[in-house]
Amino acid sequence: MSRTVASVFLKEIIENLRDRRVVLSAFLFGVLLGPVLFAAMMSTVSNRTARIQDQPLELPVAGSAHAPNLLAFLRENGVDVQPVELSESQAIEAVRDGTYNLVLIIDEDYGERLAAGSPAPLRLVVDTANSRTAPESARARRLLDGYGAQLAALRLMSRGMSPQIVQPLDVRNIDVATPAGRSLLLMGMITYFCLMSMLTGGFYLAIDTTAGERERGSLEPLLTLPVARSELMLGKMLATAAFMAISLFLTLAVFGVALSFVPLEALGMSANFGPQVILAMFGIMVVFVPLGAGLLTVVASFTRSTREAQTWLSLVLLVPAAPIMMAVFTGTKPTTALMAVPSLSQHLLATSLLRGDPIPPLHIAVSLLTTLAAGAVLSWIAVRLYRREAILG
Repeated sequence: MSRTVASVFLKEIIENLRDRRVVLSAFLFGVLLGPVLFAAMMSTVSNRTARIQDQPLELPVAGSAHAPNLLAFLRENGVDVQPVELSESQAIEAVRDGTYNLVLIIDEDYGERLAAGSPAPLRLVVDTANSRTAPESARARRLLDGYGAQLAALRLMSRGMSPQIVQPLDVRNIDVATPAGRSLLLMGMITYFCLMSMLTGGFYLAIDTTAGERERGSLEPLLTLPVARSELMLGKMLATAAFMAISLFLTLAVFGVALSFVPLEALGMSANFGPQVILAMFGIMVVFVPLGAGLLTVVASFTRSTREAQTWLSLVLLVPAAPIMMAVFTGTKPTTALMAVPSLSQHLLATSLLRGDPIPPLHIAVSLLTTLAAGAVLSWIAVRLYRREAILG
């Protein structure tokens, strides 16, 4: 780094550290808001799921007198049976307005049809649009299916037949997921928050060093100094990159602290997010910093005011975030070809770290080279833009 580049770099760092807006966006809101909200959401989900698993299932039953054996089976399996007097329409209304989470309706002819060997009618009133009651509904359905399977086995045995006759297949799940791997169902969005925090960290600095200086009228005197414009721009972009890197590291550190308070163990999960993983993720994702700084600088160079730059850069932030969102929702697996896509390659490598999977060295090399190459191209474009006299117009 030349003395000129270092001087410009230090000048931009010092000036922007004095700007409360830049400091708050780079090191407070961007760093704290995402991890804290994410940890709070995960903690709420984990606690609610654990509470549902530990507490007995409350099941209002209409027509409970018609199926004493069924009710005994449910009570033996930890169900708090609550007899109620409701018609079907009343039960539907009670579930719809939240009076009950679900209601089991047993018809009067339940016993007769069961004795005759016919399917006995049961109606489970649930609200599938209510995500809070979905675990209770699924648990009640499993118990009812289990009771039905027991009755079917008894009927076959009473006729001298083995229940295995109606079970031609014996399917057994072999779950290869590790506790850390299962936690990605909840933690898959960490890389998205880290990327957005990283870009937000350099957001206002990239605007201030381009459109901000043009708007204040300080750009023209700066460019008339006997200093190469390439060195001026490199110093500015290095300052933006430094803010982005610091923001990324702080975000990862806050995530590490926040996740230590999330009770993932109650769900059979574990957060593989210790200091070594944090440092490894920082090493993987910091490679995106030159590309992000170049992208923000190039786009901001085409704007004439701070407000215009904020508008355009807010839209540009969605470009590197889009591949991550697609990968999260589609469950994309890492391949060598995908390592050539910046932001996506960082996400895939980071999630492999969180799962504890081995990472092929080729994947790291391709991701490193392609992302740095894209960053170098954008930095070159930014320098070329500031060599034009039209940049002062």
